[in-house]
Amino acid sequence: MASALLGTDLDLLNKRTGKVRDLYDVTLASGEEALLIIATDRISAFDVVMQNGLPGKGIVLTQISKFWFDHFADTVPHHLISTDVADVPGLTDAQRDSLAGRIMLCRKTEVVPIECIARGYITGSGWKDYQRSGEVCGITLPEGLQNSDRLAEPLFTPSTKAVDGHDENISFAQGAEEVGEELMHWLGEKTLSLYSSARDYAASRGIILADTKFEFGQINGAGEPILIDEIFTPDSSRFWPADDWQPGREQASFDKQIVRNYLETVVASGEWDKTSPGPVLPDEVIERSIARYLEAYHLLTGEHLSL
Repeated sequence: MASALLGTDLDLLNKRTGKVRDLYDVTLASGEEALLIIATDRISAFDVVMQNGLPGKGIVLTQISKFWFDHFADTVPHHLISTDVADVPGLTDAQRDSLAGRIMLCRKTEVVPIECIARGYITGSGWKDYQRSGEVCGITLPEGLQNSDRLAEPLFTPSTKAVDGHDENISFAQGAEEVGEELMHWLGEKTLSLYSSARDYAASRGIILADTKFEFGQINGAGEPILIDEIFTPDSSRFWPADDWQPGREQASFDKQIVRNYLETVVASGEWDKTSPGPVLPDEVIERSIARYLEAYHLLTGEHLSL
């Protein structure tokens, strides 16, 4: 199954390419300078982009982000201006058709160089840190926790924003050295507030929001930060089905875990060593994975998304 959009080549300014997103600078009809973010169908695992993607994944991610930006519209300022492809200048009709549903026009900001992570459950890199030291990002936790246990209180566990490779977990004090103590306190409070609200909403929909990450930016590098990038998507969060949660093991996630599990078998067989290029994903893995993304959208929003 071929992916519908693995990349873009638009006649727009200053293209930047991430693992999943393509970014361009645009000038809106109002004269405002904006950022065009296109969520492609590329999928990465172990910091490597696979040779094929998940058809429609970029649309699902964009529509989930839009749902949450709307949900928190009265809670926190954010960068989203529009998700209507008709608002993007300089595109042909064919380009608008291919990009429908997968674009965000956003205010330009200077990114705060801290990845803001909220953890309500002990899992992932936090679980590995805990096993090694009994701590997560310098925060000492009780003894005897199991993998995927719920924490008594959610944790703010920042990390560095890596341009290439893995982000690195850091302590609050290390973050304060980077951006200042006042801003770190603001980031921590806002991160935990947003996470707690979204966790409670997701729980009402039968989903456990185990952890999530945010990015914030400042207009012209000053003033109160605003929420940027994607929020509460299966690529930036761990969503687990509440009726299947069982501490002491890995959980079934509404994300690319199916892809990661398949790739681990490829690594174990010696066919891939987790370096680029990534392998071609089989149709069955692709179909099961995109079905999980669509299920997450349906559970969160109550709506069905047609791709």
